Parts: sequence; structure tokens; C-alpha cells
Amino acid sequence: MSFSVLDVVSFVCFFCCWVGYTTFARRKAKTTNCIARSLHQHRIHWMNELMTREIRVGEAALLANLERNITFFASTTMLVLAGVLTLFAQVERLEAVIATIPYAATPQYLLIQVKLALLTFIFVMAFFQFTWSMRQYGFLNVMVGAAPFDPSGCNENLKNYAKQMAIVQDQAAHSYNYGLRAYYFSMAVMCWFFHPVLFICASLFVVYTLYRREFKSKAVMAITAGMQALAIEKERVSKH
Repeated sequence: MSFSVLDVVSFVCFFCCWVGYTTFARRKAKTTNCIARSLHQHRIHWMNELMTREIRVGEAALLANLERNITFFASTTMLVLAGVLTLFAQVERLEAVIATIPYAATPQYLLIQVKLALLTFIFVMAFFQFTWSMRQYGFLNVMVGAAPFDPSGCNENLKNYAKQMAIVQDQAAHSYNYGLRAYYFSMAVMCWFFHPVLFICASLFVVYTLYRREFKSKAVMAITAGMQALAIEKERVSKH
């Protein structure tokens, strides 16, 4: 069996959408207000504020909540992987089910295995990203525990320490984001089981959805406005 041209085109489109959007988002975040850029500024401010607090129970609770969300996705990914791997033993039944769906492309045994293998690869990648994010939050907890108390908030060395804590948290958040992005694109791959044209449309729709949410959503506007308000207040306090 040979893959159809449309199947090859749809897979290339999917690959370009995922890799292309990841590259685009990383570069655009350096010059444009978005969730990643704005939250990075919030994290720096948070870690600077943390240094001025002797009791950090609130920070510990917030970090534990973030880790809990990632742990949920990491464990869920393992369950999803188990389900996808189970389907390898049910390819013939899956082939028969797809054949009964109106307008679906004619299913082929080997092609279904390729699609399942792609899903497996995506969820393995997502698992690696989630677990790496968990580890980095663990590193951040160690840094928070080691952070000295600076009531004045004026020590330049400790300001740099706070910035490094924010960078570690930022990297953990990026890994979490990459894991979530894998889930988004896995939804597009599921459309390939029905028709390669639907796969192309779903890949483009995922890119559009991610772009709108990361760069143009109301949440981005609110987070950016909040950071600007904090910057103005910080400047006002420094003048006095």
C-alpha cells in the first residue's frame, strides 16, 4: 500500500503548522504583548515581592496549586497513551467503524497504524513536557526555600536571585504550555482518521485558536494592563 498524495500533503501541513506556530510564537513573544511575555513580567514582580516577605505560606500554596494542575495532565496523558496503544490491537475493528462513517475516506490498515503511531508520539512528547515542567517547579521550590529575607527589596544581588527564580518558573510554564499544545494538535490528528482534508482544516483551526488565545484574547489584554498598572505604581512609589 502507498499513501495517497492528499495524505502526505495533510501530514506535511500538520507538521508545518505545529513547528511553524511554535517558532512564530517564540519569536513574536519577544516583541509583542502576549500571555508568555506578560506573565514573565508578572513572575519577576512576584519573585521580587516574595523576597520581601518573611513568611511565604501563600507562595507555597500557589506553587503547589500550579504543580497539581501539571500532575493531573501528566497522569491523564499516561491513561490516554494506554488507550491509544490498546487500539493497535483493534485496528481491524477501528477500520470497520471508520468505513461506516459517511464521507469518511476509505480506511487502510497500515495507514491507521501510522495515525495511531503519530498519536502515540504526540502523547509521549506531552508526557515528557509535563514531567519536565513538574521537575522545574521542584527546582523553583528549592530556590524559594533558599531565598533570604530582604525587607528593603533594594539588594541588587537578591534582585538578580529573584529574576533567576522567575526564569526557572518561566521555563516550567513553557514546558507546561508545550504539553497543552500537544493536546490541541492531537485533536487535529484525530480528524485524519476520517479524511485528510478535514485533517488540514483542523490543523489550521488549531493554529488560529492558539494564536487568538495567546495573542488576542481578553485574558492577554487584562494581564498586560495589570502589568502596566503595576509598573506605574512601582515607579510612583520609587519617586516618593
